[in-house]
Amino acid sequence: MQGKSHRTGARRLAAGLTAAALSILLAACIFAPGKFTSQLDLRKDHSFTFRYTGEILMVPMMKSGKEEAFKPEACNDEETYEERDCTSEEIAQQKAEWEQQREEKKKSDAQAAQMFLGGMDPSNPETGRELATKLRRQAGWKKVEYIGDGKFDVDFALSGKLDHDFLFPTMEGFAMSNAFVQVFLREDGNVRVEAPGFGPPSGGSAMAGMMSGMGKSEGPDEDGPTAMADGTFTITTDAPILANNTDEGPKPGPAGETLVWPINPRTKAAPIALLKMAP
Repeated sequence: MQGKSHRTGARRLAAGLTAAALSILLAACIFAPGKFTSQLDLRKDHSFTFRYTGEILMVPMMKSGKEEAFKPEACNDEETYEERDCTSEEIAQQKAEWEQQREEKKKSDAQAAQMFLGGMDPSNPETGRELATKLRRQAGWKKVEYIGDGKFDVDFALSGKLDHDFLFPTMEGFAMSNAFVQVFLREDGNVRVEAPGFGPPSGGSAMAGMMSGMGKSEGPDEDGPTAMADGTFTITTDAPILANNTDEGPKPGPAGETLVWPINPRTKAAPIALLKMAP
């Protein structure tokens, strides 16, 4: 009986870790890009224009297309510990425990998703429309339409003076959310641009990458922030480019130099650039 108890405890521990991992992942990846184009124009006089057009995916509201099937665990002889065929009663008990853990996980996942949606129920179709209304009240959101299944069709554009850091997207009432694009203004006037939302989990957060591995089953399928992404991120600038991680480097253009990153599930690293601004 000790072997059976050990297996049951291990399964419950794994289920608990998976639920904890999902909670952290929800904090790390609430938003994800779908089909989109995004441009950031940075002038060396610190003026900027940012635009994002296309789809934004609200991860906690998306329905999973995968349904895990029950697979019996191996049974062992209690004296020799050698593997043996499970009895029908043992398989039935395993399945009952598996179904109970699955229901508990669904409940904890729903509670975590609701917490990160500010108390809104992700299973309620009205939640998406309510979020769209909230976003349209914020500056820069020219268009926000809820398509369904956690998908929003948006047009965001904002211009200004870069005298502070800039993040996109942000949502009123959300204590924590992941940024697609971050623009950091340094004390020496230089500007660092990072786009963690356009890269794999390890590109934006080592913790997110680690927890992502815990929260899913083994296999080739990846559930990172760019799993459904199909777009480009472009920076145009008249400022000197000190560093970047594009494949082809800066190219000349009518507004100075241009950096372009294709964003898709095969993207290996989040876009990064360092620009030298005027004093």
